[in-house]
Amino acid sequence: MSAAAAEAAAVQQAQAVQEVQAVLDGDGGLGRIVLNRPRALNSLTHGVITTIRTTLDDWAADDRVRTVVLTGAGERGLCAGADLRAMHADVTAGGAGTRAFFRDEYRVNALIARYPKPFVAVMDGITMGGGIGLSAHAALRIVTERSVIAMPETRIGLVPDVGGSLLLARAPGEFGTHLGLTSASIGPADALLCGFADHYVPSSRLPELLDALAGGADPAATIAAHAGPAPTAGTTGATRPAGLAAQQEWIDACYAADTVEEIVRRLLDSGVPEAKEAAELLLGNSPTAVKVTLAALRGARTLPSLEAALDQEYRISCAALDRPDLAEGIRAQVIDKDRDPQWSPRTLAEVTEAEVASFLAPREGDELGLA
Repeated sequence: MSAAAAEAAAVQQAQAVQEVQAVLDGDGGLGRIVLNRPRALNSLTHGVITTIRTTLDDWAADDRVRTVVLTGAGERGLCAGADLRAMHADVTAGGAGTRAFFRDEYRVNALIARYPKPFVAVMDGITMGGGIGLSAHAALRIVTERSVIAMPETRIGLVPDVGGSLLLARAPGEFGTHLGLTSASIGPADALLCGFADHYVPSSRLPELLDALAGGADPAATIAAHAGPAPTAGTTGATRPAGLAAQQEWIDACYAADTVEEIVRRLLDSGVPEAKEAAELLLGNSPTAVKVTLAALRGARTLPSLEAALDQEYRISCAALDRPDLAEGIRAQVIDKDRDPQWSPRTLAEVTEAEVASFLAPREGDELGLA
């Protein structure tokens, strides 16, 4: 590495440390990781991921740390996912940095799932994409009335990753297929229903909860004592009201189809207004990403572990870097914000089975290898 490159790397790492606060809180052994990019909805850069990994490795061997808690700075959300502006700049330049980001990010996701100490994730506010990867594999996962949960990848030409394919595949019935293909967001009650979270705690009780953990209280018992029933249909208080349970009949019937084309036909023919809305959402997303997502979710149902799912996702995400839809999707949603992506291919019919299979094929010399 040249002197200039080494200096640039040092500057980026110093910035990442500022963007992630990692401190010991109180005298009860609480290690707090705070994502600290509130103006960017705490989005993830490669430096942030590296800092989190280093912190978790250090704390795993530190007897002073008994419990780890992940939160986000500000009141808007835990994490909206990867920094898409930075990703777009890299993808249009070849994507080498994004490929390295995926490799390190997915390894952190696996580390959190197997962490040797209680890991508590507070999914307060917007928690999407990469934010799901840092939280939904934790041992103890909290949502609040402000939680907005989503795997929105098909909207930008990507496929649910960070272990999201496994979470979606294991959701009851066809809920995961619905959420993955449409990129729809859900609130706290539906997050609990779909297995993305374990406990509902009102945001007003979070300071008291964190103070108790900082004092050395048992994490599981303390969270249970502060938790309660999440707002459901007919109640107020949640940013996203619950609704999936009441829609399971048409969701299961429509999304059980073997092809995306048949799913769309069933949605449009069901006569259910919400199903028609789901079809419109799906048809606005990348046709390639939608078809690959269905294949990935069906395949994830038989995978033995999170690590195996992350290996599959790495193949898919790297393949997406070689296609035009990812850069175009980010352009339309984040850069130009015209919400008019020009997908290639433009229709579901043009996406062949061979093209879908190529996304899932092993990458010679470039496998993640977690499983």
